[in-house]
Amino acid sequence: MSEELRKDYSDEIELPESIKKEIEEVSKEMKLKKEDIKKLEEEVKKSYLSCRFEPGEAIGIISAQSISEPATQMTMRTYHFAGSAGIKITYGLPRLIEIFDAKKQVETPSMTLFLKKEFNNMEVAKKVAEEIVEQNIEDLVKEVSINLNENTIEIEPRDLRQISKIERKIKESMKDVKVRIRKNSIVVEPKGEITFKDLQKLKVKLLQLHVSGIEGIENAVVRREGDEWIITTIGSNLKEIFNIKEIDGSRSFTNDIHETAKILGIEAARNLIIEEALKTLQEQGLDVDARHITLVADIMTLTGEVRPIGRYGVAGSKASILSRAAFEETIKHLVRASLKNETDEFLGIFENVMVGQVIPCGTGMFDVVAKFEEISS
Repeated sequence: MSEELRKDYSDEIELPESIKKEIEEVSKEMKLKKEDIKKLEEEVKKSYLSCRFEPGEAIGIISAQSISEPATQMTMRTYHFAGSAGIKITYGLPRLIEIFDAKKQVETPSMTLFLKKEFNNMEVAKKVAEEIVEQNIEDLVKEVSINLNENTIEIEPRDLRQISKIERKIKESMKDVKVRIRKNSIVVEPKGEITFKDLQKLKVKLLQLHVSGIEGIENAVVRREGDEWIITTIGSNLKEIFNIKEIDGSRSFTNDIHETAKILGIEAARNLIIEEALKTLQEQGLDVDARHITLVADIMTLTGEVRPIGRYGVAGSKASILSRAAFEETIKHLVRASLKNETDEFLGIFENVMVGQVIPCGTGMFDVVAKFEEISS
């Protein structure tokens, strides 16, 4: 498009309200005059116009290529955060696969927690970090032994101040045992007849009982970024975290897409897909236009649920039979379509390429219709 034509067209463009507000805010902040505001609007319109795509452009194919080609340069490394503290977050190609496959079990679930302004200091951050880490009985005891003479299990805590807390937790959680304190240990006696194998199972069950902290949080590290104290965790449990008064729920987030969708909604999950994908690519020094990632995130969350890009998600739910068959499990799709008497309308790109027809993109989107007048002899 020529500069003159672009200028004429840009005069007719109506900018979105969000961009208009940004122009107003910048103008106030920089105290611009009317003439300068007009110039700024013109420049923004030009940039806005250059970012738009033309009707018929194969944006899906362009997005796929724009993400996949740089992804071939990604390493399989895992990025260690806060090194010696032992916080390890998955990055690189494994993380990108995790995001676009929308895996329900994240390899290294993690949360980034922000504190409210009134609690933003090192002491509170450390206190919250200590309190949220999950502690089971196993973490609080020095020794656990089985007494075969009495058919009991004896638990010796590391800290004697924890003895009453452990006793109370066992009584609350297990109704089929008798619990008593003897000297510096807790004695757990099963009710009724019990074998040695059953005692072993009971011992394992006792050690796994949750005593304090938030379930699922294995570790928490405090770090400082500018003026803010931030807590990074291994393990994720947003629902319980939001009940802590010191935590700023409006900014805290997890890297688990499905948990975000469940707790905060599908729009939050969409935003997380975009943020995590861009962060993963940028971590590897790869520059991908955010609009390509946004398109993929939109498709993944279009139905109100998080769907993977794959045979059980977006690719597997395409309307075209040939398109589904070209992706994976060819025979299954063709046989199923035959049994159901399905038809392919050839409205997409892949199926038209397969049969050698013009694809419905660019000039192929439009049919030229001509009406010839009858030629009089």
